[in-house]
Amino acid sequence: MVVKIDEDRCTGCGSCVEGCHGGALQLVDGKARIIDENYCDGLGMCIGECPVGAISLEEREAKPYSKQTVAESKPCACPGSAEMSFEPPTVQNEADLAVFSRLRQWPVQLQLLNPEAAFLRNADVVLAADCTAFAFGNFHNQFLKNNCLAIACPKLDQAKDIYVEKLAAMFDCSFVNSLTVIVMEVPCCKGLLQIAQQAQAAAKRKIPIRKIVIGIKGELKSEEKE
Repeated sequence: MVVKIDEDRCTGCGSCVEGCHGGALQLVDGKARIIDENYCDGLGMCIGECPVGAISLEEREAKPYSKQTVAESKPCACPGSAEMSFEPPTVQNEADLAVFSRLRQWPVQLQLLNPEAAFLRNADVVLAADCTAFAFGNFHNQFLKNNCLAIACPKLDQAKDIYVEKLAAMFDCSFVNSLTVIVMEVPCCKGLLQIAQQAQAAAKRKIPIRKIVIGIKGELKSEEKE
């Protein structure tokens, strides 16, 4: 599968370029274009970024996607991979360092979860990108209390279709009450929300979905309902 761009529809806004973690897309002469098919992983994460529906997936022969080639030739293609360092905030009260685990179940990896597990029945579920719990210091107290947890990485995990099926099964079979999707502010993390939205579309039951974005410095950037 390779991304196809309808140049007549493309407005050159650049949203898809920002959402392409492989660096396959660039703006050329005011239009989004594929600079090298070898950079395209064929997952179509950029499709949801296009506000005018100018991007689709086309099934045809193409160069095989190579992570090594992308890494060697486009080391800074993903803004989320840019190196930086910063000092953590100063803790005034030692009591603030004590954090108790709010985890209620095991396993937590979405790929290992049984969508009909007893602990998911009528539960409020947090679907979190792997990095969020390490970036946000109060993750357990603010997001996990009284909730079940599923974690995944939309960039590195290879089970996107399985994830959609599992979430849809949670909605329909386990009657989960709500889903809170927590992602980092980096572009590739948006794929996790797209997986949740695809599951919502595939499921018979519709449940409220909340989106929370965590900054790379650990701050709460935004919170909104889908």
